Amino acid sequence: MIHQLNQLYPVRYTALGLCALALVAQAAALLWWDSNPWGLALLLVLAALVVLGIYDMRQTRHAILRNYPVIGHLRFMLEYIRPEVRQYFIESDSEAAPFSRAQRSLVYQRAKGDPDNRPFGTHLDVGAQGYEWVNHSMAPTQLASHDFRVWIGGSPDAPSPSAAPCTQPYQASVFNISAMSFGALSANAIKALNLGAKNGGFAHDTGEGSISAHHRVHGGDLIWEIGSGYFGCRNDDSTFNAERFTANATDPQVKMIELKLSQGAKPGHGGVLPGPKVTAEIAAARGVPEGYACISPARHSAFNTPVEMMHFIARLRQLSGGKPTGFKFCLGHPWEWFAIVKAMLETGITPDFIVVDGAEGGTGAAPVEFTDHVGAPLQEGLLLVHNTLVGVNLRDRVRIGCAGKVISAFDIARMMALGADWCNAGRGFMMALGCIQAQNCHTGHCPTGVATQDKQRQQALVVPDKATRVAQFHRSTLHALQELVQAAGLTHPSDITAHHIVRRISDTEVRLLSNLIARVEPGALLGPLEGQHNVFRQYWPLANPHSFQAHTV
Repeated sequence: MIHQLNQLYPVRYTALGLCALALVAQAAALLWWDSNPWGLALLLVLAALVVLGIYDMRQTRHAILRNYPVIGHLRFMLEYIRPEVRQYFIESDSEAAPFSRAQRSLVYQRAKGDPDNRPFGTHLDVGAQGYEWVNHSMAPTQLASHDFRVWIGGSPDAPSPSAAPCTQPYQASVFNISAMSFGALSANAIKALNLGAKNGGFAHDTGEGSISAHHRVHGGDLIWEIGSGYFGCRNDDSTFNAERFTANATDPQVKMIELKLSQGAKPGHGGVLPGPKVTAEIAAARGVPEGYACISPARHSAFNTPVEMMHFIARLRQLSGGKPTGFKFCLGHPWEWFAIVKAMLETGITPDFIVVDGAEGGTGAAPVEFTDHVGAPLQEGLLLVHNTLVGVNLRDRVRIGCAGKVISAFDIARMMALGADWCNAGRGFMMALGCIQAQNCHTGHCPTGVATQDKQRQQALVVPDKATRVAQFHRSTLHALQELVQAAGLTHPSDITAHHIVRRISDTEVRLLSNLIARVEPGALLGPLEGQHNVFRQYWPLANPHSFQAHTV
């Protein structure tokens, strides 16, 4: 029937045809009967739709609109609201994209101080491959506090043995705010995060956008991230400026210095903040001209080799007055990481910490290919970094932090079992601020005022209220971690090992995580490599401390 009708009249033009007929009928009605404001308004709407349909048929940009004038716009409207429709009406509680409804709800409940207990049992399929759990003890412990901490840069009783060592060690929480810059986040978001960090006694990473005036308002502890653009410590030609670095780094609010080599969201990519987005506030924080494009190169200009990088880290530590100094990276070529370790051995200079960023990180917008297919996931990166440092007897000198979809206390416990000393979270704390995972961060149209520079939109984010939620999320998560540690019969999260976590392999088989992951014995990489994992046998000989390139044996 429709096929026959389509031979007489293109059915796809039905919406435009109906609008035209309705326009004629409404015009006739207004001529024959008395006109009224509502009738005139309807006439104008119908006329606008007819004009729109004619325009749709003549425009050349959208084939859908040329073939389906007027009604074709419905397709674009539905596509626009599809993420919201899917999030609120279609996806299941456990379907992660990238965070499931259950994960988001957990953050919201803990941030608000609402009860987060769940009745009627787990929603997870405990028989599914990949399901994991913590083995509990028949003699659980009782801990006085959930304020778990770790010394970075040595400790007052045990100074770091590194060359040019840290002289101001920092005792950090095991759960901190990951790197997110002012410019990516709004001024109110930065203020709320920093006030929450101060009230909760944990650290706030500035991101590579440097220290803005908004970071300084409340005085919460800062980890200053130095990226390849050297924002906040740069010359006009984008090279490193020691004097400007010292001025910021010696500020008592800055507790640690983090050299960013790459980030999980887009490792090896760099970035550009377009000139129109470089406001006066962003320009002041980054030390760049207002209104000009702000470029973060894909690599650093202050060093070209692993050995030079170690000397640069030692220089940063000395210029900062001896504060803990380390670097953050997402694992890429194994031989490059091994070359850095060999540079530590050759120079005697060790970073006080290394933050491993997983490829699942997402606080920076990136090309889809980088988001989906570049960089090692957190588990693989963390294991290799931990095992390598153990294998060269440097693990006790270098603390390891990690970041990548850490939301719950179990996430923290699992990462510490794999070798981390502490965890960072970015999107978790964004959700504590009110982020609803609209995924409009890069457009400036964030509906909750978290990731935007729009003055009107960010007014929705009330700093005192959201700061309370940030601190409450941190406190509740660590309280849950305390209960996990107690249930396992331990006294500190650092006691959790891969022997405490069990993973289901199949319907009928489970294994300890310790039996599924590779482990390296202390000092094993300093001698013959026979018996070591293939990644060490293949790539360790290629690593050269004087080059990031693979050395041909």
